Amino acid sequence: MYNTPVKRPSQWIEQESQVINLNSPEVKFALEAARAAGLLVREIQSRLAGSSLTKDDRSPVTVADFAAQALVAHRLSQAFPDDPLVGEEESSLLTREAGQGLLSTVAEFVRTALPQAGVDDVARWIDLGRAEPASRFWTLDPIDGTKGFLRGEQYAVALALLQDGQVTVGTLACPNLEDGWREVIGGQGSLLVAVRGQGTWCASLAAPGELVRLSVSEIEDPVQARLLRSFEAGHTNVSQLDILAENMGARAQPLRLDSQAKYAILAAGHGDLLFRLISPKQPDYREKIWDQAAGAIICEEAGGRITDLDGKALDFTRGRTLAANRGVLASNARLHAAALAALRSQGI
Repeated sequence: MYNTPVKRPSQWIEQESQVINLNSPEVKFALEAARAAGLLVREIQSRLAGSSLTKDDRSPVTVADFAAQALVAHRLSQAFPDDPLVGEEESSLLTREAGQGLLSTVAEFVRTALPQAGVDDVARWIDLGRAEPASRFWTLDPIDGTKGFLRGEQYAVALALLQDGQVTVGTLACPNLEDGWREVIGGQGSLLVAVRGQGTWCASLAAPGELVRLSVSEIEDPVQARLLRSFEAGHTNVSQLDILAENMGARAQPLRLDSQAKYAILAAGHGDLLFRLISPKQPDYREKIWDQAAGAIICEEAGGRITDLDGKALDFTRGRTLAANRGVLASNARLHAAALAALRSQGI
């Protein structure tokens, strides 16, 4: 059915070879919600970068995190009122006395997209993200890579639909990437979407038009592999990763950036391997589902492969975390076996 002409939504241009169903209500919602959130957080960054709170887990939270979650949650409640949202944020930090001023600022920005939004509305919309996973639900990281956001560098809005434990739709809004891979701060940005069985596609975030299909690289030799690495060391083992890259013989200069924007670059064929090793400071850490769901399908539908460090498929049926998985390995598929072998040989 997807090879036949379909009625084109006004914002999107269909290619003759395109096989993604843009008439799907879920795909349309995901694209529009992620784009709206991406544009909102970019505007907040330009006007308010550096303003943050600190959550109980000591990670920074910005006005943009809360505003983006409120916006997406409200849109979801209108488009699919029966679908739960599993999000990263909750309003308790804002509704405490110390956070009241920040809540007003969040509401001010949300009103740029939703003029009717009141302070209480915004708090309520944020808390729609406190739902538990169900047989069908959406998961959202309103800003993945908050520290990158605060530095004015790479971050992403990550939204995904899961049905019966499988990610079926994923979107990434990356305001500081162009064409899904080029780092251009303040440029057009990228909006990526992947649908199970229909590929991974990319358009401009600022001016949506033609969707271009993305494909992973064809590199098979680990010596030529380019690793995608994080700036932050909190959820990985940096020294172990250095030794792993050396043992694989990888000579290409690694690309360092925050967030699931790394999955966009992998899908676009400009990076080849991504490891999320276990930090010795957090040996029991398990990935949150919103940190991996959108990126996982973006990778897979571009021809890549994603597993945990033991080669097991990511299991999204265990609640809000990937409790059955240990770390993450994503690749262009061609390098996956070599990467798993290197992990085993190093006892990781």
